[in-house]
Amino acid sequence: MFTVERLDRRRVTRRRITFFTLVFLLTSVATWFMADLLWRDYHGSLTGVILVLFAILFANIAVGFCTAMLGFYVVNRGGDSCSITRSNEGEDWSCLPLASTAIVMPVCNEDASRVFEGLRVIYRSLQETKRLEYFDFFILSDSNDPNRWIQEEVAWVELCKQLDGFGRIFYRKRRISINKKSGNVADFLRRWGRKYRYMAVLDADSIMTGPTLVKMVAMMERNPGVGILQTAPRIVNGATLYARIQQFANRLYSPLFLAGLNYWHQGEGNFWGHNAVIRVAPFMDYCCLPELPGREPFGGRILSHDFVEAALMRKAGRSVWLAYDLEGTYEEGPPTLIDSAKRDRRWCQGNLQHSWLLFTHGFHPVNRIHLLMGIMAYVASPLWLLFLVLSSVQVFQAIQAGAFTIYPENYLSAFGYLVRVPQALALFSFTMLLLFLPKILSVILQLKESGGDAYGGPVRLVVSAVLEMSISVLLAPIHMIFNSKFVIYTLLGQGVGWVTQRREADADTAWREAIITHGVQTALGVVWGGVAFILLPGFFLWLSPVLAGLVLSIPLSIFLGKAVFGQAALQAGLFLTPEETQTPYELKRLQQNLERCYRHMQPIEKLRDDYGLLQAVLDPYVNAVHISFLRQRLGSFAVRRYFLDLRRRLLVEGPEKLTAREKKALLMDAESMIWLHEQLWKMPPAELAEWWRLAVRQYNVLTATPVTALYR
Repeated sequence: MFTVERLDRRRVTRRRITFFTLVFLLTSVATWFMADLLWRDYHGSLTGVILVLFAILFANIAVGFCTAMLGFYVVNRGGDSCSITRSNEGEDWSCLPLASTAIVMPVCNEDASRVFEGLRVIYRSLQETKRLEYFDFFILSDSNDPNRWIQEEVAWVELCKQLDGFGRIFYRKRRISINKKSGNVADFLRRWGRKYRYMAVLDADSIMTGPTLVKMVAMMERNPGVGILQTAPRIVNGATLYARIQQFANRLYSPLFLAGLNYWHQGEGNFWGHNAVIRVAPFMDYCCLPELPGREPFGGRILSHDFVEAALMRKAGRSVWLAYDLEGTYEEGPPTLIDSAKRDRRWCQGNLQHSWLLFTHGFHPVNRIHLLMGIMAYVASPLWLLFLVLSSVQVFQAIQAGAFTIYPENYLSAFGYLVRVPQALALFSFTMLLLFLPKILSVILQLKESGGDAYGGPVRLVVSAVLEMSISVLLAPIHMIFNSKFVIYTLLGQGVGWVTQRREADADTAWREAIITHGVQTALGVVWGGVAFILLPGFFLWLSPVLAGLVLSIPLSIFLGKAVFGQAALQAGLFLTPEETQTPYELKRLQQNLERCYRHMQPIEKLRDDYGLLQAVLDPYVNAVHISFLRQRLGSFAVRRYFLDLRRRLLVEGPEKLTAREKKALLMDAESMIWLHEQLWKMPPAELAEWWRLAVRQYNVLTATPVTALYR
């Protein structure tokens, strides 16, 4: 039985030597070939720069390829003998030793239905394992939207009543949202962390099954040297075509890459911020995030906290492992290309901040590599763009210098230089092999293991994979421009706000949004392609895959962002995943719950913006629930006079006359909420604002359907 204490460090060293040697050899061969091509006929002023860029970019490709190939080796031989999941191999998981664990879900302006129905599924799944007594649940809210805030409070009460979860399911709303998600978790740890040995961190869209959580906690108990145990969540519930393609690619290709990561990471794995179990005591003692010097975007609070926390945990002597082969862990992805780009904008700034930490004293070399790879995930895009631009300039310089003694159509350009077709194609084919061979091998493995049944059968699997690869070629230059822009914005000092991620599965992309977002990309593709075609048609052909993605970016974003096309693909059996053909019980339960879930009162348009405030003031049940979360604060006479004035203005003038800050202040004041509820029902209608008279009329119409019933 494998345990962390039995890990042979010499074996780990051999694995890493193998990995980095392969990366070095592949990069050296490709760079040597590229240098030979560049210096053969025409040596321009940009040749050296182009060669350096090529070496950096190819090394980045080689890292991914070698990871996948080592993963193929591991998977093909039946698994990794040094996998932490082997800690409990052969044992009955329902009898494994456990310890007190807090399941923590930070939320901020999320859909309360999805959050609490997801928690219901996890709770029920743990309950069925007969090990629920070891787990407590915490919803940590930073929501500043009153509508979301009030929904969360009422949904929590209803969930606890229905599951008999009082004393096991807890809800906390912070008054001041400091340091976003990491600050929310830190606040929880300061208040309750010492009560728990472990903490399972979830995102608002996370689902983890009961058996998976039990196994993970048992692994931590069996391996006391482990500080963080990270799973590889599967992307599920995609409705748009873009989301379905992403979840198909994630499910089909990730096993090779994840097995390869575990092969050379071992105890120096990474932390991805959610769907992981953390040992609380060392996390509290050693993983306090530093404040970076300077101002945002490079200074201040760390946005991408997870990489840094993994490095700090390893620095403290605790290992970080990836349970790459553990099932029962899920999340949801962005529904559209534009939503994915918005998320990348935040991640880009956070990863670039890690440049401060690359040479931090005491970090393990592998953790430094994690930080560097995170930086390169975004820096590679502007480097690739620069490589293509300089290559184009070099071709045009060669034309002006008269470097061609024969007709240009007998030559084609690969990687920025005009060479004979076979020589260019050799290097081009080698690069394409590194990019696509892991995907091809993933398909072959699935066909070999199960005939592709979990993906709709062999034919649908192959067709879906070919379509995914084709679309990924078109999306690559779009992501290149997006990430290049994000890197430039960050370097110029433009920070980014942390907004709630749009998680609606059927969130279609509108034409206006697509035109505004992709307009510059389209113009760049048209101008670049036109100039290339006029000067050298052969070079235009080599650039065509890049140009096609840019020119078609607007219709492609619209097409991929439509739920109707995603559903058409589902009905045709394309981009299926095992979670759809063999749906786990927990995911079935989640979908059924959401279909039957409460539907909020549909307010009249005039009431919509302040509907949360309406419920908290008007409805006795919601008002009582909300007040129970507040602490009575005795302020000075001036403060109480200020609140009294706000209360009267709210009832007499209506909420539209108050600022968002004033309305939030009232919602945070228990005395004001009690006073407002009493006075609203006592005051003559003629003295109330028209907004409140309309609200009362709507409430009276719905008295046959109590508000509490809307949250079941």
